[in-house]
Amino acid sequence: MPGPFDYELVCIGSGPAGQRAAVQAAKLRRRVLVVERRPRIGGECLGFGTIPSKTFREAVLWFKGLERCGDFGFSPVGGGVTFAQLKSRVAAVLQREGQVIFDQLRRNGVAVAQGTASFRDPHAIAIAAEGGERVVTAECVLIAVGTRPTPPPGVATDGETVVDSDQLLALAGFPRSIAVVGAGVIGIEYASMLAQLGVPVTVIEKRERPLEFLDAEIVDELMHQMRDRGVTFRLGETVQDVRVESAPVRRAVIELESGKRIAADVAFFSVGRSGATEELGLERIGVAVDERGRIAVNERFQTSVPHIYAAGDVIGHPALAATSMEQGRRAACHAFGLDSSPMKPHFPIGIYAIPEVSMVGATEQELTAKRIPYETGLARYRETARGQILGDDSGLFKMLFHRVDHRLLGAHCIGTHATELIHVGQAVFALGGGLEYFLTTVFNYPTLAECYKVAALNAANKLAS
Repeated sequence: MPGPFDYELVCIGSGPAGQRAAVQAAKLRRRVLVVERRPRIGGECLGFGTIPSKTFREAVLWFKGLERCGDFGFSPVGGGVTFAQLKSRVAAVLQREGQVIFDQLRRNGVAVAQGTASFRDPHAIAIAAEGGERVVTAECVLIAVGTRPTPPPGVATDGETVVDSDQLLALAGFPRSIAVVGAGVIGIEYASMLAQLGVPVTVIEKRERPLEFLDAEIVDELMHQMRDRGVTFRLGETVQDVRVESAPVRRAVIELESGKRIAADVAFFSVGRSGATEELGLERIGVAVDERGRIAVNERFQTSVPHIYAAGDVIGHPALAATSMEQGRRAACHAFGLDSSPMKPHFPIGIYAIPEVSMVGATEQELTAKRIPYETGLARYRETARGQILGDDSGLFKMLFHRVDHRLLGAHCIGTHATELIHVGQAVFALGGGLEYFLTTVFNYPTLAECYKVAALNAANKLAS
């Protein structure tokens, strides 16, 4: 029988965390409502984040593959690709994926409301839409509103010459050149995609190395391949001033503190993201946010108000679509009395640059800092038949093993299908396996998974010497 609340769970946001929480609660036969402020379901992940950027990347690779027909004995396809063609593929995938998500919610009996949500009190939520405002009550609430690009300091984005990650794919055409400010995941991904299309790219980063959480050898290889495609890195550089000039052509001019001056058709700022919490009215219910709008939660994803949960990018690290899904599901389980143990730390990380990068476990620099003895096992894609078939002779795969008990401590990969390949290592890592497993296991031939065998043999040779 219905209780005193309109819904037992209201999910504010329909991205990965909100979707999975809603479906999990519905499978527990709870009354669930998902509120999405955008016209299309799917949240930031589907609107401007994961799905658009990864679809754009795949479209770039596909069209560039047509230009390489000569490598496979066919006549090369001429004519090039337009920005409009790439964006049309993105639009088609977004339309279909949005429908898939909507159908999944509908099949599970989840109600959906379009509008901007804000708290009236800890159990009452106002939903403002074009048709007016209504208030619903909820026993439990999950805040899964995601993030927005942090505005660049000292300059306003205009969607044309100075853009952020929500605006880049809305450009009218390929920029003649682009300056990417910020060498985090989003900045590196788009920099590599545009370089693949032949756009001159300059990456500006105040740190001495990009992607510092990755294994240093893998980052070195990524930067080497990006430089081969014409990317210029300006590391250890801080932006001092940005201005837009109209003549002789419209362009952005970036002044660095070092005195360098960089002019580009487009300045793309990727300087972090902030929680999209400003419209929620959290101050009315006593839920605090940090300087970036992020919400603190405990290991069960509860905020300072126990029946109000938060999950996904809005709670900060690791801010991955995959981890957001599991966070949302576990929050719903805890809210309705199911066992929900804390998430295990060994989740995979994927960087969808060209080439793609993935890892699980520790890096060499982490193990060195902790004084944990280890040995490396390396495999090159060119050492496998599958690598030759794919035409990827630059892929690199690496495993780290404990020198004493030979446990797997980390796996790192750069190259074709790296984000798929890493899951074998993730499973072995989670189950406490190590070198012996890889030495004695048979892998399909020809596959990239053979890299595990090659790397294990390489490590075994080093350990025996």
